[in-house]
Amino acid sequence: MADVPLLELRGLSKTYDNGLHAVKDVSYSIGQGLLVGLIGPNGCGKSTMMRCINRLHSITSGEVLIDGESVTKSTHSELAKKVANVPAELRTSFGLTVLDTVMMGRYPHMNTLWWETKEDEDLVEDALRKFGVEQFADRQLHTLSSGERQRVLIAKAYVQEPRLMLVDEPTSHLDMRYKLEVMEYLQYMVKKDMSILVAEHDISLMARYCDLCIIMKKGEIVTIGDPKEVITSKLIEEVYEVNASVGFDESGELYVLPKRYRPKH
Repeated sequence: MADVPLLELRGLSKTYDNGLHAVKDVSYSIGQGLLVGLIGPNGCGKSTMMRCINRLHSITSGEVLIDGESVTKSTHSELAKKVANVPAELRTSFGLTVLDTVMMGRYPHMNTLWWETKEDEDLVEDALRKFGVEQFADRQLHTLSSGERQRVLIAKAYVQEPRLMLVDEPTSHLDMRYKLEVMEYLQYMVKKDMSILVAEHDISLMARYCDLCIIMKKGEIVTIGDPKEVITSKLIEEVYEVNASVGFDESGELYVLPKRYRPKH
């Protein structure tokens, strides 16, 4: 199993009923223990691709494999033990408390429908402490701030004990402090046997925290590599049609400073 990628996409394509070809023949693989950034403009296929990986969307053609096994051969319960999903926003919480929400992450591992084990309870309590939401355990999720809710959703995915975590735009509604806090939590969660794929618009943030970046445009892969090597002003112009300064600060961290929109005619 050592030579088998954790995640592998082989010619993945997704076409919607309206004819939109959202993902076009995408192939790549990632190994274990990596924080991987998924970067690209709105509508480039990032979210669609992640929804194909966890089977929230059907696949038009191609294949997605986790640990060498096609996701189409797993039941939803079996897949949930391997892949956890962290959405940008929880559309509805049905009045759930923070404790109930995080406990939901344990359901793929439960042998009975309603009863949690002591192990489940201990793992959830530990996650509430780790992600700084223990004091909100009895509060309803919708009463929390955006940053607090995001930490709860990450805690829920954490207790799922997945091999792969898919995180969609985790910092889109957060201020500067919470952006850094969420990315540091994600970086902390990466383990030897687990990787995280995170879709995000803040390129400088991705360059700072990610081991690898996948750059997409119009449903296709533009390039894959070390963010400090592949993110250049030329790449930004190609992908976003924006002139930008790309450089390194005094501590060696890459930054991207957009200057002006330059549409191609």
